[in-house]
Amino acid sequence: MKSSEYTVGELAGRFGLLTNVLRHWETEGLLTPVRTAGGQRRYRRADVVKVVLILQGKELGFSLAEIRRVLTTDDPADRRAALREHHAALTRRIEEAEAARAALTHAIACTSEDFLDCGHFRKQLAERMPPG
Repeated sequence: MKSSEYTVGELAGRFGLLTNVLRHWETEGLLTPVRTAGGQRRYRRADVVKVVLILQGKELGFSLAEIRRVLTTDDPADRRAALREHHAALTRRIEEAEAARAALTHAIACTSEDFLDCGHFRKQLAERMPPG
């Protein structure tokens, strides 16, 4: 084996991953290791870089399908579009989380003995009720 190639166990170990994770990523079209005459996987430098990109994508909240889109397209505009779409989705989730935090902050600080009796809380509940 060339020193610039890694077995599935070596590459997984380098990143603290289970070997089945790399195999799954291969099945998902994210990695394409070369095969020996005996069918064993051999990962090269490009695969090491892809593992780093996959891990970073996962840290950024990308799904494997989104990561595959970014890694497999030859079109830089499509890659940038995928980033924009993910950014917009992340922005929506942040706004929702901030609204949830504000509601919890109010409930915690509410001067009513029980936040369920809070007029502000009751108003918010009423606004969420369907008509009828």
